[in-house]
Formats: sequence, structure tokens, C-alpha cells
Amino acid sequence: MKATIAVLPGDGIGVEVTAEAQKVLTAVAEARGHTFVFETGLVGGAAIDAVGVPLPDETLTLCQAADAILFGAAGGPKWDDPRAAVRPEQGLLSLRKGLGLYANLRPVKLNPVLINASTIKPEVLQGTDLIVVRELTGGLYFGERGRKDGGNTAYDTMIYTVPEIERVARAAFRLAAGRRRHVTSVDKANVLESSRLWRETVTRVAAEFPDITLEHLLVDACAMHLIRRPSTFDVIVTENMFGDILTDEASMLAGSMGMLPSASLAEGSLGLYEPIHGSAPDIAGQDMANPLAAILSAALLLRYSLGLEEEAIIVEAAVDRALAEGYRTPDIAEPDSETLGTRAMGDLIAHLVAKS
Repeated sequence: MKATIAVLPGDGIGVEVTAEAQKVLTAVAEARGHTFVFETGLVGGAAIDAVGVPLPDETLTLCQAADAILFGAAGGPKWDDPRAAVRPEQGLLSLRKGLGLYANLRPVKLNPVLINASTIKPEVLQGTDLIVVRELTGGLYFGERGRKDGGNTAYDTMIYTVPEIERVARAAFRLAAGRRRHVTSVDKANVLESSRLWRETVTRVAAEFPDITLEHLLVDACAMHLIRRPSTFDVIVTENMFGDILTDEASMLAGSMGMLPSASLAEGSLGLYEPIHGSAPDIAGQDMANPLAAILSAALLLRYSLGLEEEAIIVEAAVDRALAEGYRTPDIAEPDSETLGTRAMGDLIAHLVAKS
């Protein structure tokens, strides 16, 4: 296979972890006879510094022409002014809207050897294997907003349409069909009109999938149950802001944000793949960042955009093997583990992929 992959390292540790994910994808290509062409673009704070905008037209064009996008992270203290007219995060939001990336998939599967890395009791975590499907192009983040009354009143509008809800719900049900056949739809239907529309629409879509069990859960209850009984969840589907919050909470089940990948999917095969962590400027440039979330995001890229399931499994197995053999980055280190830096961990995974 020949594929073009747009690489958007962004800011902070995004540059470092994306380099390791690219290294692993190169190892996959060499081992399995594929040709991956990597084309790099500016995004986030780096783009603001270079050209004054967080998403240059050239970057969007590059992504539109690519088969898949590998994204690092955006933001940092240098641009950390919520009142600024131009912010790094706007680059990612514009990519989601411009590319139609409507469904964000965030798998949370606890690796047994990392069960003690979380602050949650092992007996609660045991068996956790869930995936959150977050609607990505609607809701509060894209609704009308502003200030009035001389700046004394601020408003953000949560708007959803039936087609937006239908397509992300169908994505969740299709995923559940290949898993444990259970979907939990999360909303705030006891308060919000948009959530009532959400619940009605998801219920109607569920009728198209009679072999899938649908459960409705209020967002506050879901937040509690994610910590209390995480192993009972299979596929969670929810709107944009709820999904943003719940997935960060769920990341702690795995012990570190440095372990969790994500995929943002459009209609068809195009997708953007990124670790769920941020730019972590406090450790940027120190060879300390955990690249495994970025590498596992590359595995999702292989699976969802390129249709290379076997290659995706090889990458995931290499990560599992490295962890099983006791290799750790500082964020998940244990007293008896061998601690590796960012580049060394990437080298190790690439080596294991090459040998597979």
C-alpha cells in the first residue's frame, strides 16, 4: 500500500511524541512492504509564531489531500491568554470542522501490568475495556457565543441537529457490534433541551441495531460510575463537552494520559489521530514524554484510515510486550522497572515491530 500521512507535530511534547509515532509507522512500512509518504504541516502555537494563524490554509489543504493525519499537541504558556483573539486550540477546532471530523474515538483499555499505576484500587479497575465516542463538531464549542450588557453577561449556545446526533450514534452502535454489544448514551436530559433531543434521537437510532443493548445515563451519574465501576462500560456515546470532560476522567483509569490514543473520524476513511494529552510544556525538550499514546494513535491510523488491521495489531502487541518486559517512561515508572526516555521508547517499539 502507498499512503500519504500528514504530520502536524504542533507544540511542546507534540513534536517529540509525533516523531516516535512516525518512526514506528516507518518500521511498519519497511517490515510489511508499504510506502508511507510523510508531509509535515504547521498548526497551533508554532503556526501562530510562523504565520500568525493557528491553521494556515496550506496545512488544511495538506490534510484534505492526505489519507490520514497524525497530530501532536497544541498550546502552551506562551499563547495561554483566554482573551486572545488567536489561540493555538483554534487550529484543532478548525481542522475538525474543515475536515468533517465528527466522531472522536477514545479507547480506554487497562494494560494488566499497569494496574498499579492508577490511584484507583486494582479490584475496581480489573477488566476495564471501554471506548468513548464523542461528537466533535457540534455543541457548545461551535454554537453562537458572545457577551452583551456591556460585557457583564456572557453566553455560549449548545445546539444539536438530528442528523448530527444520528451519525455519531450510528458510529457508536457499529463499534459496539464488534465489541460487547452495549451502548451507554450520556446526556443531561433532565435539564437540557438539547439533551432531550439527543436522547430521543439515540433511542430511535437504536431500533436499527436490535442486537445492541442501549442504556441512557445522566452525565453526572456517568462521571461517578466511571470511577466506581469502569469495567461495566463498553461503548459510551455523548456530546462534545461532556465527552471532553469524561474522556479526561477516564484517562486516569489507565494510570497516565501518556498511554491513551484517540481517533477523530470523518465520513469515509479520513481520520486525525492524536494522543489525548496536551503539549506538557513543563517537560518539553527533556526526552521525558511518554510516546506510547502517540504510537497507539498511529495503530488506530493503520486500522481506521488505511484498513491495515494486522499491522495495527502488531504495533499494539509491541507496546504490550515492551510494558510486559518492564520498560517504562517516567510517568508510569515503578521501582523495579527500566526507565526509558521518549526516543529510547520509540526505538524499542520500532525494533519490536521490525522483528514481528
